[in-house]
Amino acid sequence: MTDTVLDNTAKPEVASLPTAPRDIWPLVLVPVLALLMLPLVGSFPTWVTLTVAGLAMGMMIFIMASGLTLIFGLMDVLNFGHGAFVSVGAFVATLVLLPMHGWMEADSLLMNLTALGLAILLAMLATGLLGWAFERVIIMPVYGQHLKQILITMGGMIVAEQMINVIWGAEQIPLPLPTSLRGSILLGDAAIEKYRLIAVVVGLLVFATMFLVLNRSKLGLLIRAGVENGEMVEALGYRIRRLFVLVFAAGSALAGLGGVMWGLYKESLTAAMGGDIMVMVFVVIIIGGLGSVGGCFIGALLMALVANYAGFLVPKLALVSNILLMIAVLLWRPTGLYTVVRR
Repeated sequence: MTDTVLDNTAKPEVASLPTAPRDIWPLVLVPVLALLMLPLVGSFPTWVTLTVAGLAMGMMIFIMASGLTLIFGLMDVLNFGHGAFVSVGAFVATLVLLPMHGWMEADSLLMNLTALGLAILLAMLATGLLGWAFERVIIMPVYGQHLKQILITMGGMIVAEQMINVIWGAEQIPLPLPTSLRGSILLGDAAIEKYRLIAVVVGLLVFATMFLVLNRSKLGLLIRAGVENGEMVEALGYRIRRLFVLVFAAGSALAGLGGVMWGLYKESLTAAMGGDIMVMVFVVIIIGGLGSVGGCFIGALLMALVANYAGFLVPKLALVSNILLMIAVLLWRPTGLYTVVRR
């Protein structure tokens, strides 16, 4: 008779945790839209030019909108004064770009990018510090009170615009592109502006950095945990309020970066430029889903491409293309393309 030996050392099988299904439909909207427009545009070179121009414009809008969607998604703050940081960033950059106009006009890519890089760093530093002070003085007393947030932040934007007029004057300030970034690159018969290519690259870098920080770093883990259960994070010894102040300053710095790029895109600055861009920023945030960085990215590209294609095919429709796009997306998904915030 054979004795049966039971192996009690065998490890029990552990059931794997279920994973949420990946929603890929919003991801295909941009390439599908671009491909559908090709036969309507008719000319391939014209289609390439319109598409790259739309992507560049969308990237710049994303940079400005990403800071606001980050602030709302993680801090539940409706900051209608976000446009002030866009304007301040652009005007602070002139403190470097105007004195270094010789570097900007030199026929040297290195000198051009050095001057531009210094201007962007100063703009982001200034708007980041301004955002920190704005949160401490204006936002902190009205946390959780959305109506008061709207009123007080709109008042802050009006004050900021008037201060810009006091410091820099009410006249429009020209801001020409660096010499090496002017003109276009020819790809066959398609002309692509050099600056638009730079805007696409910068936008992709900002998106990749935000994604990695929020999803692949300890800092991002703490911030997301603080949103879900701030008291538990505080009990573990982390000062979640300081992390949120850091988020607000980072969002303000991104607005400053977007302001510099938008000013160079328009090649002129006005104190009201931030307020004017806020309509597009809020449309992008609504389309993308409140608090979703990925949705904001896709929404910005969609809005810019639709505006470009509509402006070429049906110019009269271009003025309302953003609103029509928002209505179409909300009829399909009432909470936007991606939603991470349930308010």
